[in-house]
Amino acid sequence: MKILNKTYMALIFIFLYAPIFVLIAFSFNDSKSRVIWSGFTLKWYFKLFENQEILSAFYNTMIIATISALIATILGTAASVGISQSKKWQKKLIMNVTNLPMINPEIVTGVSLMILFVFLYNTFGIFKPGLITLICAHTTFCLPYVILSVMPKLRQMDPHIYEAARDLGCSPLKAFVKVVIPSIFPGIITGMIMSFTMSIDDFVISYFAGGVVQTLPIAVYSMTRKIVSPEINALSSVMFIVVFMLLIVINFRQEKDKIRSAKK
Repeated sequence: MKILNKTYMALIFIFLYAPIFVLIAFSFNDSKSRVIWSGFTLKWYFKLFENQEILSAFYNTMIIATISALIATILGTAASVGISQSKKWQKKLIMNVTNLPMINPEIVTGVSLMILFVFLYNTFGIFKPGLITLICAHTTFCLPYVILSVMPKLRQMDPHIYEAARDLGCSPLKAFVKVVIPSIFPGIITGMIMSFTMSIDDFVISYFAGGVVQTLPIAVYSMTRKIVSPEINALSSVMFIVVFMLLIVINFRQEKDKIRSAKK
């Protein structure tokens, strides 16, 4: 039975990761062929970083991901604190509404945001589809991930610590900064990293809400509609490694938090 379980798990991992490893390997292929190996080279990576279209998309992606992750982290942390202080039925209702963007199909979210932004621009002259609308859209679907990361830390925190800080003369704001923030800081960092990762990876919502602004996933899609260049392999490999490293950081922090909680 153990052999069967191990074989089953091995097949799953091979099915999931073999295509990625093949893609990474052929990003170093000297030939443009996707099936014939003709030697090791780094030229596709050099050409990738000389491609102005890719660099522009990368610049847009970093701006959008950074700003939307920061805004989602601030709003999500504040929302988590407010939700934790709510009544039980209010908390359940708010959490159900908060989780809706994650459950809702991305294409529905993307189309609805596009219609909203077009309506606002045509009616009031604001929110022209572009960089600002992309930041708003990414903040919207990143927000639930921050709340889901911060809420468990608030439940683990001893509420009497905040009250003790207030009794010792701290103002509400100072007690929040000095006591609450350090207690939930691991959850805040995890939520911010997850938001950043989700923003970099998003295609569907960016495609509908971005207007003429291109992000990396959209740039990759545009490149695949033409002649498929090995630069796509190089770009996909870089994106995979970046996201993979961020996930390692998230998992490392979660394991570290578990060990710290177990010691307490």
